[in-house]
Amino acid sequence: MGETKAAFLFVAPNAEPARDRAVIKIPSVLELTVVGARNYEEAAAVSKELVEEGNEVIELCAGFGHIGVAEIVKAVEGKAKVGAVRFDAHPAMAFKSGDDVFVE
Repeated sequence: MGETKAAFLFVAPNAEPARDRAVIKIPSVLELTVVGARNYEEAAAVSKELVEEGNEVIELCAGFGHIGVAEIVKAVEGKAKVGAVRFDAHPAMAFKSGDDVFVE
């Protein structure tokens, strides 16, 4: 088994992808990039960058609602597997879905 390049993408209103980013490396097993984005539009752009960086898997935080997950799946165009942690009402978002917060 080779090293997997994966990413965890979260949304938070004041997140900045360039600043709110970390890489965790477990040699020969996993390179995990964690990135924050301020909304779905920015998250879609970040997901494209993550694919260009060679990430094969993108896991989305529970802040992404159904619409947000669909936007990321569309953005990566099948070039990465997309998974999601689920809360229908996220505790850090006043118990709302990201769809309620980020979709107009």
